[in-house]
Amino acid sequence: MKTIITSVVLLIALNLQAQNFKFGKVSKDELAEKVHPKDPTANAALLFKRESVRFDYRKGDGFIQVRTIHQRIKIYNKEGFSWATKKVRLYNKMNSESEKLYKLKAYTYNLVDGKVKDDKLKSDGVFDEELNKFWKVKSFTMPNIKEGCIVEFTYEISSPFLAIDDLELQYAIPINVLEVSVKTPEYFIYNKVLNPQTTYRPKIEETTSSRNESVTNTSVSSDSYGSRNSETSVSQFSINENVIKINETDIPALKDEPFIDNLGNYQAKLKLELTAIKYPNEPYKNLSNSWDAVTKTIYKSDDFGEQLDKSGYYEDEIDALTANLESNAQKAFAIYNYVKVKVKWNGYYGYTTDAGVRKAYKEGVGNVGDINLMLVSMLRYAGIIANPVLISTKSHGIPLFPTRDGFNYVICFVEDEDIMSLLDATGDNATFNTLPIRDLNWQGRVIRENGSSTWIDLTPRKVSRDITGLNIKINSDLSAEGKVRSQKFDYIAKRYRDNYADLSTEAYIKVLEKDKGDLLISNLEVEGEDSLLEPIKITYEYTMDNALEEIGDKLYFSPLLFLNTQENPFKQDERKLPIDLMYPMSDKYMINIMLPEGYNVEYLPENQALDFANKTGEFKYLVNQNGRFLQVNVELNINASLILPENYTFFKQFFAQAMEKEGEKIVLKKI
Repeated sequence: MKTIITSVVLLIALNLQAQNFKFGKVSKDELAEKVHPKDPTANAALLFKRESVRFDYRKGDGFIQVRTIHQRIKIYNKEGFSWATKKVRLYNKMNSESEKLYKLKAYTYNLVDGKVKDDKLKSDGVFDEELNKFWKVKSFTMPNIKEGCIVEFTYEISSPFLAIDDLELQYAIPINVLEVSVKTPEYFIYNKVLNPQTTYRPKIEETTSSRNESVTNTSVSSDSYGSRNSETSVSQFSINENVIKINETDIPALKDEPFIDNLGNYQAKLKLELTAIKYPNEPYKNLSNSWDAVTKTIYKSDDFGEQLDKSGYYEDEIDALTANLESNAQKAFAIYNYVKVKVKWNGYYGYTTDAGVRKAYKEGVGNVGDINLMLVSMLRYAGIIANPVLISTKSHGIPLFPTRDGFNYVICFVEDEDIMSLLDATGDNATFNTLPIRDLNWQGRVIRENGSSTWIDLTPRKVSRDITGLNIKINSDLSAEGKVRSQKFDYIAKRYRDNYADLSTEAYIKVLEKDKGDLLISNLEVEGEDSLLEPIKITYEYTMDNALEEIGDKLYFSPLLFLNTQENPFKQDERKLPIDLMYPMSDKYMINIMLPEGYNVEYLPENQALDFANKTGEFKYLVNQNGRFLQVNVELNINASLILPENYTFFKQFFAQAMEKEGEKIVLKKI
């Protein structure tokens, strides 16, 4: 057995060595491959990725960070075409503090008539985009993309900064071969952390090495006759380096799963935090930060704290707006809605201002920082206790180190005696304590006027409810008719406003009727779409042919009719990632059924109560008969927004049992 295992390992090693990863040496076998040999579901695969980080010494500039990327990607089908576009984010404040991408070389390879044909990336496929005053994106789209092609590119990024971007070790596609190297001069001390939420943990090797650097010095002197002479000398010095290497093969794809907050939060990645600098013959400089120190630095910056102190541009309007309002809650709501109407969000994130609050107010458009810092300032002017909250959005991930880059967004926290609420004025349908979903990521850092800061939980605690009343009249032709009344609260109401508020009555009826068989809806009315503090109220009448199943002299039907859950979203046998439901929720149905003439009840489902994880999930089914009428109450409560992977099997069983009970049939027998 040992001999067999050794042989297999040797064969794999020889196969990897046989592959040529020198740039441009793409083989016919690679191009002919139809599916990934170990992941047939993959739309693309990284055949090879090499990434290195080093620090070159340049006279006058000091150490410059150089990051080199080389990737070879196989694209199997059209769904993998997105991997032929690469976007690189670069810091771009000023020329001396900017990152630059250079030495870009890229080709697309196709197999044409048994020969390898290459297409070079040209300048018209390379684009620059300004994100804001600090960031730009260099992107390129590879030419002649076809199913089965291979794209290959290499480039370097030079950076004057010592901070090292995260090293990504896993993607949504498999990686065949990964080579990572990070060499940092001994003067810079980095704390390394592998993302603790990842399920894939590569082997990390740490060693040391040394190299020699040459510095050319030129001196100019004048002799007694006025002639100028120059002398050039070369001095050398040795640099010891700390080296991190990762060499891995067959890295599995990071598979997406239903109800994921941000797949990138679970990606294998290596984070490096610069914690100290120690140059020879100089004192030790500790750079380790606390979150309190980070927030104080942010608060003192011109484009954050100074913006909160500006008020001369809005005073008259806020005075007029709040003149006849008595409570701080009324004033806060009026100011919040005023900001939402007055300044529209331009789609850019950021906890600092871009245009500046005064300019954003004048022009009616701004980024997140412009809008929400303006909101805080206006609330404070009106005598309301309000403070900014720094957060990291779902797409930005969860910060592991206390750095300013850990945040990318700012919202407002009102902690007045009349009201305690989180606000984000960039969301059209957001309101008090009902934030845009992008904001609901872990916790935020509240910064108060005295400079102190503390964490605040962003997870919604209040249960968002959906309450539906259903009246059913069963007709002799086995059709059913009746009326539906629904009330949606908080995040469920927001979800309706986000998705359906702009639809016409006819279009929303089509949404309600979709995949519901013979259902026909009429007299639809919706209330509360524009009253964000009120629930959405929906009423309509319906008819449904073939609502019952007739077998012999018996009728069978589910009391929820077309409101039954159509499909169980939790199908996986096992789950590696948490289920993110975003907010606690409650679905409640109150059903009144009028039985048809000439039939008696032969079977009613039994009453049942289910519990998951000590009331984390609750399901209740109650049925009662009163003459020719049946009352059925069905209630499903999920009292947490996050279900951990270790509880998935039990949650899946709980949900499946609830669905099964919902679908259980009532049986009527002809008299």
